[in-house]
Amino acid sequence: MIYLPVIGALLEATGTIFEKRLLMKKFLNYKNYNVLSFFAIAAVMLPFLYFFWKITPEAFLLKNILIFSVVIIASIIANLTLFYAYKWEKISELEPIRLTQPLFTVFLAVIIYSSERNFSLIALAIIASIALVATHIKKHHLVCNKYIISALISSLFFAIELVASKAILDYYSSFTFYFLRCLFIFIVSLLIFMPSLKGINKKTYSYIFGVAIIWIFYRIILYWGYGAYGIVFTTILFILSPVFILAFAKIFLKEKLTLRQIIATSIMVLCVVAAILIEN
Repeated sequence: MIYLPVIGALLEATGTIFEKRLLMKKFLNYKNYNVLSFFAIAAVMLPFLYFFWKITPEAFLLKNILIFSVVIIASIIANLTLFYAYKWEKISELEPIRLTQPLFTVFLAVIIYSSERNFSLIALAIIASIALVATHIKKHHLVCNKYIISALISSLFFAIELVASKAILDYYSSFTFYFLRCLFIFIVSLLIFMPSLKGINKKTYSYIFGVAIIWIFYRIILYWGYGAYGIVFTTILFILSPVFILAFAKIFLKEKLTLRQIIATSIMVLCVVAAILIEN
């Protein structure tokens, strides 16, 4: 079961590529996509709630409702800023900034949760995260534009959302929590943006629902990892996602890997292996 987060990292890489392809479509506004994507996730999950629904009375305590509200607000900001950046900028330009999320997540987790203060894992997470950014960063990335800033905001708010989620995950099943998260994001986004569906064809809808399925499996694995192994360890395993993206680029797109990418990727893989050995 410890290798499930590795599958999650593979799903994250796959979902990112498909999401970017969808947002490249001129007729698909990033705000509309935000509404449609969360509608698709909630719609796909709805029939399965009978089997996976679980929520305890503690979830309805005022403190935990407030934490859940933080999750929803942070998620909306994180997704909107990410979709905005993806809509107008290349992934190759955004990836170095987006990959700061593991660093944000680890730092916030260590500050907030004493249970996350395994300093061997923290050191591996920091080394792997720095190697991750170093794999992609280039001199021109140091020049910020509004899309780079948007991606950075997205990384920070995804980290806030994930770290806040950890505090209340025990009161839900992973399936229930993700369904409610996406349902509330859909409702709030629908009320704010009132999207127009004009010009969106059936093929695009099928892609949106396909991506929704990928994100459902990804998030359930992520939440399970947080509960079973903690935020820091799970984050280390999910750092493999960019490794998969590089591998896909090499295998399917015939892109050449630089020596720096090969060295940094090797460091990341070694950090993941070391973390698994420590955890076992």
